[in-house]
Amino acid sequence: MNRREFVKLGVAAAAALGMTAQAKETTPMKRNIKKSLKLSMIPKSQSVEERLKIAAAAGFDGVEPDTTPDPEKVKELRAAADKVGIRLDAIICSKHWSSPLSDPDPKKADECMEAMRVSLRNAKDMGGDLVLLVPAVVKPDVSYQDAWTRSIPRIKELAKDAESLGIMIGLENVWNRFLLSPIEFLRYLDEIGSPMVQAWFDVGNILLYGYPQDWIRTLGKRIARIDVKDYDTKKKEFVPLKEGSVPWPEVMRALDEIHYEGYFAAEVKGGDLAYLTETVSRRMDEIIAL
Repeated sequence: MNRREFVKLGVAAAAALGMTAQAKETTPMKRNIKKSLKLSMIPKSQSVEERLKIAAAAGFDGVEPDTTPDPEKVKELRAAADKVGIRLDAIICSKHWSSPLSDPDPKKADECMEAMRVSLRNAKDMGGDLVLLVPAVVKPDVSYQDAWTRSIPRIKELAKDAESLGIMIGLENVWNRFLLSPIEFLRYLDEIGSPMVQAWFDVGNILLYGYPQDWIRTLGKRIARIDVKDYDTKKKEFVPLKEGSVPWPEVMRALDEIHYEGYFAAEVKGGDLAYLTETVSRRMDEIIAL
């Protein structure tokens, strides 16, 4: 090979490498993310089976019911989900707001404990793997320190139940005036000290006092589930997906960095099949594809 041929070969190789790098930059990443929604978003006028059919027809992979104390209703939900071919992927605790673990009345906190134990069993019986819990609520009569010291021992108790059942507890960031930074959230999880207690990160909620991409990168692998909603920081109100202030490209970039795989759980205004398909499910697809 003479010098001229060598130079031509080098130029061609460099061009090929450049094209490969450009292709990597422009080819969207294949993300292993599924979509779910709260059962409460589907019209309650329909039967359980019809509600699940609406979710499946709208393109969702999972549905998240609230705590279901009645064993017969649990069986009904599971049978309907199996028939429709959709997963009941998580349970939403029904008592964490009305009777939080941080309540000064131990009987109120006990109500939440019982609801969480029922929810964990619900998740096991329905084929899910996670229960959503608001860990504590700071109020005029409940200080920040009270919320911290009252909730952690109780969540440690619940963690034992979670470990025995193989069901995870996801602690959500909500407007409860508690766990207001990702660093503090990590410290809280570390103090609980169970691999079965992780973060259920709500992208829209965080805009009131932080940046979702920052929280995602800080919490990292401690994120067990993502709640998807949008919030307009100028109007101070929740809005349809992709119409608010959530920086979705940055959010997806951060999720790629932590290698997030799992569910995007919609928590927005509910509606009929057409609305859930066009305004929720399809927009979630667009976000996932960013």
